[in-house]
Amino acid sequence: MRIVLPLMHRRRNPLAQALSLVLGLLVIGVLMVFGLAVAGVLMVGGALWLGWRQWKRGGLTRSSARQAREPEVLEGEYVVIHHSRPATHHGSR
Repeated sequence: MRIVLPLMHRRRNPLAQALSLVLGLLVIGVLMVFGLAVAGVLMVGGALWLGWRQWKRGGLTRSSARQAREPEVLEGEYVVIHHSRPATHHGSR
């Protein structure tokens, strides 16, 4: 099955060319305005959502102050393994 598209040829009439150019620019302009409106709504909605989430969690100042006085420390016991000798198990003696 072969898809055959009609041949695209330029219109000979200069008025038709000018009208198609204006119509194309108008369509592009409408799409740009619509895209900017959607982007604005998304930005405002995202900012409101983040603000609401921060307000609900208690704000940035309390969480940053809590992190400043309570640092996260990972405690544990560590064993250094030297590559020059094989590792031995302490429980097998």
